[in-house]
This record gives sequence, structure tokens and C-alpha cells, in this order.
Amino acid sequence: MKNRTLSTISLLLLAVLFVSLVFVNNQMLSPLRIDLTENKIYSLADGSKQIVAAIDEPISLRFFFSDKASKDMTGLRNYASRVESILNEYQTLSKGKIILQVLDPEPFSEYEDLANEYGLTSANFNPNGDAIYMGLVATNALDQQKVIAFFDPQKERFLEYEISELLYQLSEPEEVSVAIITDLPIQGGPNPMTGQTSPPWAFLTQLQQLYSVETLGTDIQYLPKDIDVLALIHPQQLSDSLLYQIDQFVLAGGKLIAFIDPHYESDQMALLAGAQGQINGSDLGPLLKSWGVEFDSQQVVLDALSGLDIRTQDGRITRHFGFLGITQDQLNEQDVLTANLELINGASFGALSQAESASTALEPLLQSSINQDLKAVSDYAKSIEPDDLSKGFVSKNQAVTLAARVTGNANSAFSEGRPASLTPNGEPIEEAHIETADNINLVLVADVDLLVNRFWIQESNFFGQVIASPFANNGDFVNNAIENLSGSQALISIRSRGTFNRTFNKVDELKLIAEQRFREQEQVLQQQLDETEQQLTQLQDFQGDSQSLIISPEQQQAIDAFIDKRLEIRKSLREVRHQLDKDIEHLGNQLKVANIVVAPLVLVVVLVLLRLLFRTRAKVQGQQTIQENKAND
Repeated sequence: MKNRTLSTISLLLLAVLFVSLVFVNNQMLSPLRIDLTENKIYSLADGSKQIVAAIDEPISLRFFFSDKASKDMTGLRNYASRVESILNEYQTLSKGKIILQVLDPEPFSEYEDLANEYGLTSANFNPNGDAIYMGLVATNALDQQKVIAFFDPQKERFLEYEISELLYQLSEPEEVSVAIITDLPIQGGPNPMTGQTSPPWAFLTQLQQLYSVETLGTDIQYLPKDIDVLALIHPQQLSDSLLYQIDQFVLAGGKLIAFIDPHYESDQMALLAGAQGQINGSDLGPLLKSWGVEFDSQQVVLDALSGLDIRTQDGRITRHFGFLGITQDQLNEQDVLTANLELINGASFGALSQAESASTALEPLLQSSINQDLKAVSDYAKSIEPDDLSKGFVSKNQAVTLAARVTGNANSAFSEGRPASLTPNGEPIEEAHIETADNINLVLVADVDLLVNRFWIQESNFFGQVIASPFANNGDFVNNAIENLSGSQALISIRSRGTFNRTFNKVDELKLIAEQRFREQEQVLQQQLDETEQQLTQLQDFQGDSQSLIISPEQQQAIDAFIDKRLEIRKSLREVRHQLDKDIEHLGNQLKVANIVVAPLVLVVVLVLLRLLFRTRAKVQGQQTIQENKAND
């Protein structure tokens, strides 16, 4: 009776202890996390933590996911769980500033109407035809809204960046200010070659729809104050005063994107000068050296693989080695500027590289193919026919950088301080000279032509209205750069993260081998099919004079032979697929055995050995102690 009472009391105490530990864990230990994944996919980057810490007013997050409608879609549900997990991480770190709601927009429900009202995208993955939602709506205290219409699993690497960007925009709702310094007619105006008025360049029109844009000439005395992003387009012979201000702007934490070019050939007035070998290039002189960047302004990149096909004056189609189409393989898929782009067109690119003594890091955004060569700008400018560029072309078998992001520590290009000419009304400026900066962030593009309309949009007249249809991502690249640079340094520091799904390399290898065998069999079948059809055609031609509709014995034999052969090859194809499934199943069984049986057994054996080791050591120490005590007695 006494033992039963002690057992009951012990169970009650254990229950109370369990509930107490759960309560303590939920209330006090919930902020503590240990992320053991390889790429820390369940942890937020330092930049995201800084953005969350800077939130001073509540932000409401509504995560819409069609939970019931996607019950048979394992992959999508796993990714939705990944999204919800990272949203919970934001909420936990915000200390109550972020309020998360998870809503299931079932068909014909109030939540579905709400999702449509917010403009979320519905996808029809479900075989039953039900709409699938997986989007996010964020609202701040001023009722400003930002929406991620649909979390695309293919963009998983930038999941954290998308959410952090959305939070940053809601916590810093001021309009982004962009200043563009250029002497090119990007705002449109009279065209001296045609005598007509040209519209603004398409990239500028896009920027004006998103940001507060101010366009300035290179003759300005001082940079505008309170600008978020400074854009330089084809800077030629800038004054020391302006170069110094750009230098100090970057060192003070300002964000810069610069388009420089060894030869800007889209200038129609420069075409005549180019025929005489006159170069129409641009550079930033001492600033590039202070940023640890080398720019070869005397040579143009030719690329036999990336060259675009153009129509010559005599109507021929030929490849232009100086007009390049940069495809996905040459774009940096790890940077948010270029990860989701497909094609960027340009002309007469220059080459960027990192200086040997650079303290900055140069990360390529656009690269040539390895089948490239460099040509002197003076010779390139004289080349009228595209075919002339292929003469003497020798591949370097090494890609060069055409656009790059530059980050890191940098010193001022003006080691002696402010130029004497930089004084308003003859009086010195009060701001202190910045000699060094810990972390600059800028984007350099070694081409200006990619901004010109003809390289990325096609204009058509629709009932008197000009419609611009992009066929390349040049405008998207500029927008991405401005959007990324206009964020805080914390947002810019967030790059692509790891993915939730891990590939099975061995399984992929087995699939590749089987698919190769499948393609070989398919080619055999297609070849035999072509031969049989040819035989049937010959037989039909032979009977053409009689106009007979009766199938001859020869035709019937050919058809029967083909059918038998087709059945035989299809059977072998099924065997290939069956063997593939068996190999994958066998590998899966091995993994299950390793995870379920082998790993626990190894762990048990290790624990047993450790227990024996500790017991043996304790026994030896005990015997030594007894012997020492006896010796002392």
C-alpha cells in the first residue's frame, strides 16, 4: 500500500514537472534557437535582424495558404511550412512588433475573397481545379500595404530577402530619391539626325514610375542633398570638384551605380567620328582605382559565342562579335540583381577586374563567355562591317567581367583632401573630409549602350499610341539595381540563402544514366519509324497509277513488322524505366536501413563502450583509492 502511494505521488510529481518544463520552454526559452542545417536556412541573417530591430511601429502579416486544398501536394506543403517557419522567426525576433496570422482561403470563403481583394495570385495546381494561394500581405500602422502575390518555390534562395525587403519598405515608407548625372538625351527631345522629337528612354520612364528621379548634367557644381541612389551614365571629363563629391558620397555610405563604356556607339553623331577612329568612351579616372577596380577603357570585348545576329546593309544576317546577348549562364544567379533575369543585350562592353592591391571585393554580375577576345577601341570604331571583327579573333578561353558589384573597405581618391576649386562663393566647405570607409556598396556596368531602347525593347504603333514591348531584361536589371541599392545596408547584405530541398546526387545520377539509355532507344525507334514510312511511301507510289484503296500484302507485312518492332522496343523502354525504379528503390531501402537501423545501433554501441569505459575507469580509481587508504593506515 505504501509503495503504491509513493508510485502515485511520483507520477503526479513527474506530470507537474513535465507541464512546468513545457511552460518554461514556451514562455522563457522560445527565443532560443539552434540551427544545425548546413546553410542556416532556419536562421535569419544579421541584416534581417537589424531590419526587424529597427521596426518602431506594429506590422501585421497575413500569410494566406490553401492548406486543405493542397492536402495531396507534398512538395508545396513542405515549402509553405518553410515560409511559415521563417515568418514565425521574424515574429519571435520582433518582440511583439510583428503580428502574424495564418489564413486558409478555402473556396468561396471570406478569406478567399480577402485574398483576391489584396491581389494575391491563385495557382491551379490542384487536380480538382481549386485555386491554391500562398502569398503574404503586410500592413503597417499607417495602413500602407505591401504584397508578395505568391511565394514561388523556384525563388526559395531569395525568400528571406523578399520578406526583409517588404518589412523594410513598410518601416521606411519615404519615397526613394534617385539622381541621374548624364549629358545623354535620356529625357528625349529634338533629334538632330531625324529632325523629329524623340521620347524619353524607356528605362527612365520605368524609373520615374517607381521613384523620385532627378536628371542632371555633368556641369553641376554640387550633388543634390538627401539622395538615396546616385546614377552616373557615360561620365566624360568630369571636373575634379564633381569627382571629389562622388568620392565623398560613396565613402559616406551613399549608393552608386555607374555606366561607363570604352566606346558608346549608339550616339548617332559619334558614328561619323567613329569611322575616323575617334573614340567615344567614358571613365571615372582615379575613383575606380580607389575602389580597387581596373577598367580597360582602351579595349572592347568581342565574344563569338554571345554575339548577336544582326542584319547588314546588304540584307545579310551575320553575327556581330561586339553586340552581345548575355544569357542566364553568364548572369550571377546568387545575386538578387540578376538571379531571375534571362537576357541582357548590349554593345562594345569593356572589361572590369579587381586590382591586385584592392581592399574591396568585386563580385561579377555579368560575364562574357570563355570564347572572348579583346580588340583595341580605335580599331573597333573603324570597323564598319561586322565580319571585320571576326578577322584575327583569337579566343582567350577565359570569361571577363562586364558588370560587377563592389563592396568592402576603400580609401578616398583624394588623399590630399578637398580640391581648392570646391568652394561656394569663395568660402570653404564645413563638412569634414572622409579619408576611408568600412563598407562601400556600388554597382559598375562597363557598357552604356544597354540602356538604349533598341537593345531591349521593340516599339510599335497602336492606334497612334507607341507600345514598348521588351524582348530583353535590360530595364529589369536597372530597376533591380536601384531597388536593391535604395535599401539599407542591412537589406543589401542579405544575399541568397540555402534551399530547403536537398538533391540526392546518386538518384540524379541513376536518372541521368537511364534517360541516356531511353534517348538511345527512342532514337532507334524514330529511325525505324522513318524507314518504315519511307517504305510505305514507295509502295504507295508504286500503286499510284491504279488508284487502289486495297492494302497490298507487301504493305501489310511492312506494317505488321513495324508494329511488332514497336511493341518490342516499347517493352525494352519499360524495362529501362522499371530498372530505373528498382535502382532508386534499392538505394532508398539502403538509406532507410542506414537511418533506422545502422545509425541507432552505432549510437548504442558508442554509448555502451563509453559506459564500460567510465565504469572501468571508476573501478580502477576506486581500487587505487582503497589501496592508498590502506597504505596510509
